Amino acid sequence: MNFDMLSWNLIAAAIGIAAAHTVLGPDHYLPFVMLARARGWGRTRTVIITVACGIGHVGSSILLGGLGVLTGVALSRLQGFEGLRGGIAAWALVAFGLAYTAWGVRRALRSRSGGEIHAHGGHVHIHTHGAHRHHHHQEEDTGSSTTFWTLFIVFVLGPCEPLIPLFMVPAARGRWGLAMLTASVFGVVTIALMVALVLAGAEGLRRLPLGSLERWAHSMAGAVIAASGLAVIFLGL
Repeated sequence: MNFDMLSWNLIAAAIGIAAAHTVLGPDHYLPFVMLARARGWGRTRTVIITVACGIGHVGSSILLGGLGVLTGVALSRLQGFEGLRGGIAAWALVAFGLAYTAWGVRRALRSRSGGEIHAHGGHVHIHTHGAHRHHHHQEEDTGSSTTFWTLFIVFVLGPCEPLIPLFMVPAARGRWGLAMLTASVFGVVTIALMVALVLAGAEGLRRLPLGSLERWAHSMAGAVIAASGLAVIFLGL
């Protein structure tokens, strides 16, 4: 693959735009930060979940852009579809956040009426006492799985709008190698920044003692997730 001025310009643009797109988009990191704190995810689990969702986020736009080139769909039309897809993903994030908030409130009220929240080995769960003395490990495992798949689907739905023209311009000229290189650079920068921001935020929250507010951690996480979705919708972040 020959590196001409177009190649270097696209790569530089991919780095800069990916960085701005990620840092300015709270939906790229706040959901993971809050859920890592609320669910007691360890660093490894947090990174794996963030990377998986990042790959789904970037990969879906690469796939769509490639199909657009192969089928002759105009860039403007494809960007319009990406905007529509982005709106659906943002509202899905809001819906997930509100549902998680409601679940968190119910869980907090239940814990006050007889359960206690404990954290062991990076896992948060409730010990109930009295007539039903057992651990809710199965419930936590099911909840974590549901949380991951919901987040993953939302991120697959959520497009990387800035990536589409960066990918389609060289692809439309038959320079598929440059198109994939540009998309790869964009993806690596996006996912690396997502991981860095999530780990930094999660570490900061981990050091913040919530005290009596600990049992409301899930509901607070849901509220922040919903707020990040609303920020994307109304502020265009």
